[in-house]
Amino acid sequence: MSKTDRVGGDTARVLVVVTARYHDPVETRELRYFVAVAEELHFGRAARRLAIAQPPLSRAIQQLERRLGVVLLHRTARAITLTEAGAVLLREARNALDAVEAAERRTRRAAADQPRVVLATKAGASSELLAKLLHAYAAEPGAVAVEVMLCAPGQPESLLRDGRADVALLHRPYDTTAGFDTEDLHTEQQVVVLPAGHPLANRAHVPLAEVSTLANLPLPRWPGRDGSYPDGPGPQVRDHTQLFQLISLGLACALVPESLRTQLRDHHAVVPVPDAPAVTTVIAWPPHSRSKAVADLVYTATRL
Repeated sequence: MSKTDRVGGDTARVLVVVTARYHDPVETRELRYFVAVAEELHFGRAARRLAIAQPPLSRAIQQLERRLGVVLLHRTARAITLTEAGAVLLREARNALDAVEAAERRTRRAAADQPRVVLATKAGASSELLAKLLHAYAAEPGAVAVEVMLCAPGQPESLLRDGRADVALLHRPYDTTAGFDTEDLHTEQQVVVLPAGHPLANRAHVPLAEVSTLANLPLPRWPGRDGSYPDGPGPQVRDHTQLFQLISLGLACALVPESLRTQLRDHHAVVPVPDAPAVTTVIAWPPHSRSKAVADLVYTATRL
């Protein structure tokens, strides 16, 4: 891949813009107002969140409905609910507002006196690959400073979408790469990590469907994109350091990429899980990026 094959190019990419029936564009302010009301489902709480009075907020939402020619909210004396059209606008408005914020952040970064690229990745994941990438890129002519953001699982994708990062190392199938341009860098199998001395420790392999049952230990619960944890018996975890300590205490087992073996200690045991989905590390960036530094970093990653 050449440095400009996948980053940049001549094809224009256009962000989704919500427009009214007669091509009267909806303002960013109106989208922010609607998102607040749609998320709170209460005009008073939404007004406090936006730091404005409730009457002008109500009028703004009514005006938005008139301009779009649709009903966005069902209002009763007791509750507010979203209509089907309202649910669609909420999803699209969030995407549009995220895109606006991302554009603002990347524009300010591009105008800085010292150019830099912000790379987001999960703490502890792809450590060897990351070190090789940073070393190889630093040796490239015209390399700029790379700021590395080490994040909790799920965060690199969010940072890339909202513009706080320019590029990210993501891991399929755990991360969603929809909406990004990507290059696959490395694929590996998964293993189950157990406490040392566990009865399964000497097994040649464990079937995926029986990992938790055979181990008689719960799997961990990772936070979702909104920070909340799914229901279940396993312990809540935020990072791999916490996870591996819980495993060593006999409180959990976990399915992880094989490369994480390097972070384990003597009080852990590892058993292959051949039928678990392979984990692919990818480098991802926004499809509309025109940054030469991002292009050079991606190109370097594909040559490792």
